[in-house]
Amino acid sequence: MATVRLLDTLATVAPRDWDALRGNDDPFVSHAFLHGLEAHGCLREDWGWTPHHLTLWEGNALVAAAPAYIKTNSHGEFVFDHAWAHAYARHGLDYFPKLLCAAPYSPVTGPRLLAPDATLRRALADALVAEVRRLGLSSAHVNFHRADEDDAFGEDWLARIDLQYHWRNEAGWRTFDDYLAAMDHKHRKNIHQERAKVSRAGIALRTVHGADASEADLATMHRFYLQTFAEYGNSPALTLPFFRHLARALPRQLVIFLAELDGEAIAGALCLRSGDTLYGRYWGAAVVAPGLHFETCYYQGIDYCLREGLRGFEPGAQGEHKIARGFLPTLVRSRHWIADPRFREALAAWCAEERAVVQRNKSWLDQRTPFRPA
Repeated sequence: MATVRLLDTLATVAPRDWDALRGNDDPFVSHAFLHGLEAHGCLREDWGWTPHHLTLWEGNALVAAAPAYIKTNSHGEFVFDHAWAHAYARHGLDYFPKLLCAAPYSPVTGPRLLAPDATLRRALADALVAEVRRLGLSSAHVNFHRADEDDAFGEDWLARIDLQYHWRNEAGWRTFDDYLAAMDHKHRKNIHQERAKVSRAGIALRTVHGADASEADLATMHRFYLQTFAEYGNSPALTLPFFRHLARALPRQLVIFLAELDGEAIAGALCLRSGDTLYGRYWGAAVVAPGLHFETCYYQGIDYCLREGLRGFEPGAQGEHKIARGFLPTLVRSRHWIADPRFREALAAWCAEERAVVQRNKSWLDQRTPFRPA
């Protein structure tokens, strides 16, 4: 029988032991990414994040783990439950704190119940419920889990779905022209025009991996990141030391696209990658130029995937405008265990209605594909 241990930091776990549980090279649940957030000032209790990782041990051997956090708000999660919190408040109850299993600030599907088999994954899900009960929390949430983790959750875990827009190279395209050739004339022409505007403006794009990123490259990208958050009135969480840490700890998995004019960086997009997928995370620009956002955030990423042989590109949450550029609607998942049986029953109906709405929306959006019939 595995023993449960709760960790308030990943510093107490050897990186090789934690990473051995991932089952793939997903960067967002790597020890380097998660512990880097803790060590470099990105997760703070006063921002609503308290590390509370759930681990299972057999003797001194780590056999399963779930990256988890006590949350006192819903910031940085991207599975929106503000209406649930308001409903609790209207009934004089506290929704916060709650227990969250997720990769902070990362709306990216990946493994959440890190274990080598289904039995241990179920044990992790059960342990999350037990921890909610032990601490008297309102709920447990597992955000952006993989489809193959569904069986770990009992019937009392509520299921939610949402839509993101992902690029997939299932046709075996080798070049950007191959990719465009699969589109209808209207969408192919539009992309050609957007890319031409950037080229005519004299803007050049440069791809930088973490191993090759200079201090100036990292500082520039972090400045763009801060600027974007300031423009939208949001509080940035990621620090420049964290960017530096990613470049050192994930030298090949950190990918930055920098747009330059007359040798000066004017925009940038920061991505992470696994062995088969590129993940777009942050962007920023010092100037406004036609087509610059699409080129830096989308077309450079597609070009990179084609060069590197990656099969997928997930450029971030939301954005129906991505469909016209070849990013098709894709379902993402989350699971939720509600301690109060009255709220659990009411929210079960709410979630069922939400799933039906999302499925109808996806069916409608699927018809807006820019690709020619096969």
